[in-house]
Amino acid sequence: MEHTLYFAQYYLECLSQASYLIADEKTGRAVVVDPRRDITEYLDDADARGFTIEGVINTHFHADFIAGHLELAARTGAWIGHGRRAAGVEFPIERLGDGDSISLGDVTLEILETPGHTPESISVLVYEHAHDEVPYGVLTGDALFIGDVGRPDLLSSLGSSADELARELHHSVQHKLMALPDEVRVFPAHGAGSACGKNLSTERQSTIGMQRLTNYACAPMSEAEFVAIVTEGQPSAPGYFGHDAVLNRKHRDLLDVPAHLTALPVEEFLARRDTGAVVLDTREPQEFAAAHLRGSLNVPADGRFAERAGMVLRPGEDILVIAPPDAEEEVITRLGRIGLDTVAGYLPEPESVFLSVPGQVDRASRLTATELHAALAGPARPVVLDVRNLGELAGGAIDGSRHIPLAELPNRLADVPSGAPVVVYCAGGVRSSIAASLLRRNGRPDVSDLTGGYSAWELAFTGAGA
Repeated sequence: MEHTLYFAQYYLECLSQASYLIADEKTGRAVVVDPRRDITEYLDDADARGFTIEGVINTHFHADFIAGHLELAARTGAWIGHGRRAAGVEFPIERLGDGDSISLGDVTLEILETPGHTPESISVLVYEHAHDEVPYGVLTGDALFIGDVGRPDLLSSLGSSADELARELHHSVQHKLMALPDEVRVFPAHGAGSACGKNLSTERQSTIGMQRLTNYACAPMSEAEFVAIVTEGQPSAPGYFGHDAVLNRKHRDLLDVPAHLTALPVEEFLARRDTGAVVLDTREPQEFAAAHLRGSLNVPADGRFAERAGMVLRPGEDILVIAPPDAEEEVITRLGRIGLDTVAGYLPEPESVFLSVPGQVDRASRLTATELHAALAGPARPVVLDVRNLGELAGGAIDGSRHIPLAELPNRLADVPSGAPVVVYCAGGVRSSIAASLLRRNGRPDVSDLTGGYSAWELAFTGAGA
């Protein structure tokens, strides 16, 4: 039988997010599933292959990023599809429910309602040929991950019961997705590192049969057992998740990175800071520690930058960017991916500028494991704050430390004891620099962070290295 299916996965490491371009190579008709806002890659690939993007499907209202459905619709005229239970939507949508079929030619998509992560969640069955008995694959959104399932508690702040959604998820996973043939490929919307689950694999695709064998949530169990195991031990969700879950329903502005890519003179930069804008310094922690503008937040621009920025920035506040050389556009793009569209500009050549305003520049204290060990043995014992996720504590912690995950810290600043120096640590020294800068910005001047994090402490003072 003639091969007509084009199937491409686009994986964004920094958000652990997967999107998909599916087309019939004979007709050239295509859809994109769960797109991000910067849509050039989809458009370029479709153009290079002569495809016409006719539709955009979101498997659910995403909380961890802003989907690019409006951007794609504006550029291509594509329709936008959501699960039939989608509510509060401010733009026209196609409501998709169980058994609905989307023909691209011989290639056919079929909708499977899989609520539980959110009420309107759907999965998309992909058939290479319209009359195939077994689908080529299933795009499971956040219902089923490789090694995990979507957490049901993210919408509790928006009025959805985690317990009720978990019961729906049990039915979706155990009775709908596990009813598919073993050979059906599984393509989720997220991978390892995402806060949308607790045990996601680094693998980017699997099969129903492999998940049946290896995924804890796919093993046969009662509804009550499923609810208990799925809701237990979830990581703290970044503060921006609720904002994005709402914004993805709205008829919002389109992503416009050039509009925010404005170089500001230092006088204007400082004036905006002094009237309430937050300075987001995205250089590495050691560079930030050596010199930074007073009151800055340090969120390094590598790794999970956007997610971590969303933990400590409040949606809607003006943002002033300090970036590594030639990285301003990337930083603004990555902020835009999570809906932080309020960048007022950036400071060019910051290290040179710092020399011109020495009275505005601070240093940050960083301690080695040896220095922290000595401080803990001295008369002015510091408060030691652990900002790792709950699951990381199983690997050990510094004796006497207090635990507040970074995602919770902005709302729990009062839980950090006052009247003593504070030393913050994480696993390797990045999240601790973020947390320490947040504490300093909120009036706690005597704050240090642990260089190398718990890894350095473990190497020096536990059985792993001592």
